Amino acid sequence: MTNVIAPSAGPARTRRPSGGLFRLSTASGIGLGIGLVWFSVLVLLPLSAVVGAAAAGGWSAFAGTLTDPQTFAALRLTVVEAVLVTVVNAVIGTIVAWVLVRDDFVGKRLLDVVIDIPFALPTIVAGLVLLSLYGPDSPVGFNIVNTRTGIFLALLFVTLPFVVRTVQPVLLEIEVEAEEAAASLGASRFTTFRRVILPSLVPAITAGSSLGFARAISEFGSLVLISGNTPYQTEVASLKILKFLEGDNQAGAAAVAVLLLLVAVVVIVALDILSRRVARRA
Repeated sequence: MTNVIAPSAGPARTRRPSGGLFRLSTASGIGLGIGLVWFSVLVLLPLSAVVGAAAAGGWSAFAGTLTDPQTFAALRLTVVEAVLVTVVNAVIGTIVAWVLVRDDFVGKRLLDVVIDIPFALPTIVAGLVLLSLYGPDSPVGFNIVNTRTGIFLALLFVTLPFVVRTVQPVLLEIEVEAEEAAASLGASRFTTFRRVILPSLVPAITAGSSLGFARAISEFGSLVLISGNTPYQTEVASLKILKFLEGDNQAGAAAVAVLLLLVAVVVIVALDILSRRVARRA
């Protein structure tokens, strides 16, 4: 007697609910609703109010505010300094994270703690710290008050931890065996870093750089005591917004704020696209 074996029906397919959408459980739906309401109250509604205030005077008033020579100079200085700080942080922050993860030296734990100080300090205190060290009565004889160098150092100080803290966990997850395998195949240290390590670090570097850039263009507290707020020279966008508010020009302040928001969004999206492309090629 011949045994007949029925053909395999194959793996069972998971049926989706009608309409092609997964249904949320009651708990998930409540959590999503609370999250959306919380996000709307804290972010969407205030942003909408700022955009509405910027549009209150019409397009001509909005464009006139941003094309004003003094306002444009403040915006240009802010964006240029933020870009320079972001580039420096991307390089130096990655190096610092590498040293903290791959090397062992005296004072390593102390350095690891000190890096987070800019997170803990109020920004006005950061400005006071820089003023005490690099002000008119500087103990090192280096006065950076009312200079673009002072703005640059202040922004570096407050954005230092972002790249370090995003790159550090990724480096901890990268196994040394991959580097040893590349070395055994004849790859140099530079080639190993460029082809094996860097592609894994790029998403973390871009994420930290995005956060640092967004913080830099919106920084206020540390620049109040350092920049000097001289028009066309050391006046930054955040202090220009303060001037508008003091002059009862809320529409002008909102216009500058909206432009800063758009610049931050464009840079964050561009860095995210770059990160995805590098990860895809890797």
